[in-house]
Amino acid sequence: MKLLFYVPPGSGLESWMADFSTALPKADIRFWQEGDNAPADYALVWRPPAAMLRGRSDLKAIFNLGAGVDAILQLGDAIPASVPLIRIDDGGMAIQMAEYVTHAVLGYFRRFDKYREQAARGEWKQLPAPDKRDFSIGILGLGVLGSRIAESLAHFGFPLNGWSRSPKDFPGVSCYAGDEGLDTFLRASRVLVCILPLTESTRGIVNRQNLQKLQKGEDGAYLVNVARGGHVVEGDLLAAVREGQIAGATLDVFEHEPLAPDHPFWQEPRISITPHVSALSLHQDTILQIRDKIHALEQGDSVNGVVDRSKGY
Repeated sequence: MKLLFYVPPGSGLESWMADFSTALPKADIRFWQEGDNAPADYALVWRPPAAMLRGRSDLKAIFNLGAGVDAILQLGDAIPASVPLIRIDDGGMAIQMAEYVTHAVLGYFRRFDKYREQAARGEWKQLPAPDKRDFSIGILGLGVLGSRIAESLAHFGFPLNGWSRSPKDFPGVSCYAGDEGLDTFLRASRVLVCILPLTESTRGIVNRQNLQKLQKGEDGAYLVNVARGGHVVEGDLLAAVREGQIAGATLDVFEHEPLAPDHPFWQEPRISITPHVSALSLHQDTILQIRDKIHALEQGDSVNGVVDRSKGY
């Protein structure tokens, strides 16, 4: 079996190659370089150049080393139409994402930001206890990651709403679907958590119009974005925060990364910023999942995670 591998410079090439060799000891694994058109059975990639995949109809499958496929889909027809594109279902990311979102939501709910401000002034003051009944959380995206986030937040008894493109049913979550359900979903939610795949239909979905639909509560609505920066119209969010429509936001992803030092988000204290770390692919989890899927494909079995290119995920 021949495996063609690619990750961008600085992505831990040696570690990836060593771990794949351990997991698939009988495979011939090589790193793709410009001009390499030799035969291969599978491609294992993260943000590959178009030249790597163009015309490679000999491949049995292309494995994307992450859950998000928006970057590789930008290669368009460079990806052979006859070759399945398979994403990672989890790769250890779901639990990390749930931790991150739960931390952000609890921080806002328990007003820890307010207490930090008071502490900086040496002020001892107890704030009124918030009421969970007035603190509904809306999760945009109910896939593997979104459903794990919902499970984590449900543990604390928050009212939960979920939205997805197609109808879904999760215990303890009020589910909405499609364009017709989005407006009702937003108006029923005070905290908005975005975990959608980035597609043409979801780009810019967190905009001024949709932010205005969120429940405000006593302090305002709140945003947590752990999906892609392209979901948020950054100027609309900044204006909504400064005008008091949105109390604040926790952002892990941005339209352009790394976030420029002069970006106005850095100067807005109500926006918390992390450098795309809400969920990092764990090598071992990712590699073992790909190993098992390759073994299944070699046996003629179907696998999870095959990307529907018409939907973008």
